[in-house]
Amino acid sequence: MESSANSNTNDGYQNILMMRHGDRMDRINPLWLDTASRPWDPPLVQDGLVRAFQTGQRIRSQIQFPIHRVFVSPFIRCVQTASEVVAALSAVDLNPNATSSKDVVSIDRSKLKVSIEFGLSEMLNSMAIKPKVAPKDGKFDFNISDLEAMFPEGMVDRNVDPVYKEMPQWEETVEGCTDRFLGLVKTLADKYPSENLLLVTHGEGVRTTFATYKDVDVYEVEYCACAELRRQILSQEGSAKAGDFEVITSLGQAGIKYHSSTTTGVTSVKWY
Repeated sequence: MESSANSNTNDGYQNILMMRHGDRMDRINPLWLDTASRPWDPPLVQDGLVRAFQTGQRIRSQIQFPIHRVFVSPFIRCVQTASEVVAALSAVDLNPNATSSKDVVSIDRSKLKVSIEFGLSEMLNSMAIKPKVAPKDGKFDFNISDLEAMFPEGMVDRNVDPVYKEMPQWEETVEGCTDRFLGLVKTLADKYPSENLLLVTHGEGVRTTFATYKDVDVYEVEYCACAELRRQILSQEGSAKAGDFEVITSLGQAGIKYHSSTTTGVTSVKWY
C-alpha cells in the first residue's frame, strides 16, 4: 500500500488487480474435450503460459506498488496463470527476454504469499459451463495440495482462512455470481487493508468488477486482462477507514472492451 504520513494520520491507497486466466486448451483445441477426464477444468496451452508470464512481467514493470498477496481460483487454468505471474513478480534480477517460469533461475520467496480461494471460481451454471461438460453430480472436485504444489515452496500461506470454505453451488444465478465476486473483493480487501492484492479468476469476475466500479457495459474480457481497482485507506489512532473503490485507467482497462455510458460508440483499450 502506498502511503504518506503526518502527525495524526497515515493516508494511503490499497490496490487490487482482478485478472483473467490465460488461453485455455478447449478453446484452442476443441478435440481435447473428446478424451479429457475433467472436461470442465481445461489447462492452459503453451501460448497461455507465455501470455501469463509476460503479463506478470508487465505488472512488475508498470505498476507503482508491490503485490503482497495472490488469491486464485482452484480451476487449473487459473492456478497455472497465477504460477506464471508469481514467477515473474518474484524472480530475482528478471531477464527481460524470459518467456516463462522455466527461464527463472532464482525466486525471492519473501516477495508475496499465495492462497487458493473457492470464491474466485468460474460462474457455476450452464451459461458458463455446458451441461454436457459439467460433472454429472454437479460437484467440482479439486486436489488443493496438488494445486498448491504448483507454486514455489514456502509461498503458499496455509494459515489463511478462505472466505468460501467450499465451491459455490451448481446452477447459481448470474445475480448470485455477481454478488459473490463483488462481495469477495470487498471482504478480501477489508481483511488485508494494508496489503495490495492480485486476484486471479475468470472472465466473469473481471467483467463484473470492472463494469460495476467503472459503470459501463463490458462486452469482452481478453485472456489475462486486468481490472485495476484502488481505494483510499485512512488510518488514525490504530483504526482504518476505507473509501470506495475506483477503476484506475493506467492498468484498469487492460484487455477489457466496453460500451461507455457517457459516450456513443465503443471504447476499447488493449494492453498488449
